[in-house]
Amino acid sequence: MIKKLDILIIRSFVGPFIAAFLISIFVLTMQFFWLYIDDLVGKGLDLLTVLKLVGLVTLFWVPTALPLALLFSSIMTFGNLGESFELVAIKAAGIPLLRFMRPLLVITLFICGLAFLFANNIIPVTQLKLSALKYDIIVSKPSIDIKEGVFYDKIDGYVIKLGKKEKNDSVIHDVVIFEKGYSLQDNILIAESGVMRVTKDKRFLEFILKNGWRYEEKGQRVITNTQFTRMGFREYKKIFDLKSFQMNKTGDSAFYDPKMLSIRQLNDAIDSLKHVDTFYAKRSAKEISPYLRFARYTDTGWKMPAKQPLPTVKAERLIPDSLKAGIADAAANQMATIKGTIDMMSRDSDEKAESLRMHEIEWHRKFTLSVACLVLFLIGAPLGSIIRKGGLGTPLVFAIIFFVIFHLFNTFGEKFVKSGQASALNGMWLSTYLLIPISGFLIYKAMHDSQLFNQEFYYRTFQQVRAFFANFKRKKNHETT
Repeated sequence: MIKKLDILIIRSFVGPFIAAFLISIFVLTMQFFWLYIDDLVGKGLDLLTVLKLVGLVTLFWVPTALPLALLFSSIMTFGNLGESFELVAIKAAGIPLLRFMRPLLVITLFICGLAFLFANNIIPVTQLKLSALKYDIIVSKPSIDIKEGVFYDKIDGYVIKLGKKEKNDSVIHDVVIFEKGYSLQDNILIAESGVMRVTKDKRFLEFILKNGWRYEEKGQRVITNTQFTRMGFREYKKIFDLKSFQMNKTGDSAFYDPKMLSIRQLNDAIDSLKHVDTFYAKRSAKEISPYLRFARYTDTGWKMPAKQPLPTVKAERLIPDSLKAGIADAAANQMATIKGTIDMMSRDSDEKAESLRMHEIEWHRKFTLSVACLVLFLIGAPLGSIIRKGGLGTPLVFAIIFFVIFHLFNTFGEKFVKSGQASALNGMWLSTYLLIPISGFLIYKAMHDSQLFNQEFYYRTFQQVRAFFANFKRKKNHETT
């Protein structure tokens, strides 16, 4: 009986989980493309590049989609069991809530481990490849779209103006081409009509021009005796190199981000960033001490008397008047140099501290997303058994509410860590600190058959409160009369 019960619950869970995971991945992937739609449109991307981009974005969102899928599917599974009264039958057989949650809890723990391995081993590589590909797409020049009556300057060394284009975009009229160079003036090509087409290898743009003129002027700028050439033609072939339009392949080594590191690499980076104090002490001694010459003669064994202050001697009595101005300028220059060195080291130290916080954020993120799978399951399972509503409507509403709470507090905690207002431990685990008590409360309510989300319970409670106040008012009016 117990084994059949476990199989029943697992079968009820697998379908909603797969559907919820695919929907979550789709929504999160579309969110990426909505964000970068302006940078992707008009690039002339081939199908292979688009598929590669979609695949990398999908892999990147897997650790985020898993907690949402677990939350939604657990609410839906236990809600369906409650709506069909199977949950009531299971409880009537003397099986407690935690017992029939056990098979799904084992599956959830397996998914937590899978999410951690994914975040630690696959996401760093995915982030690296995605950053390189996204950079190549964004910085690549737009595809060729020469419009009528507009000067087009996207091809290096040329400016093109078309008077009219036919509907097939190949036949063109009233063509003017300026060849930019370092001569006296730009060479000019003018043609009545022509044909515009791109070669099969996509490397060149060909203009077959008809009935036109080419103007060119040669000579030195400092003299007036120059050579002006005018050449008429019936047909002229002009080829433009489209090398600048081809998407460059940026190497992976050009990017560095803590998101691209595994736990072991993050440990090494954090350890080195935490021991920068010794580095700055040696650097300050090396760069500042030469300007503080009096520090060389300090007696390290000397101590200032406790109650007898040192006698003050005015510097004006020791320095001749002829040297005061030069000494003051030298001292001011030395102080300015020292201040500049200290400011530079301070900025460098702030950057190191910020880098340390970013590395610690990514270190904790590897664990928080996997633990979130367990926490959200512990919220969804008892919540579904309490609301006892299956389908998509009610479970989806509650899943969105709790996932938004998780995401908001996760974002707030990360912002606190980046600004230095909280440690990485407290900031990155803020949402977990909040949701664990909620999961415990919901499990307690579900184990005691709570009517927390029962509409009839609240309606009866409201009617009782309303009757109480009505009786109280009636009694008060009776005493007054």
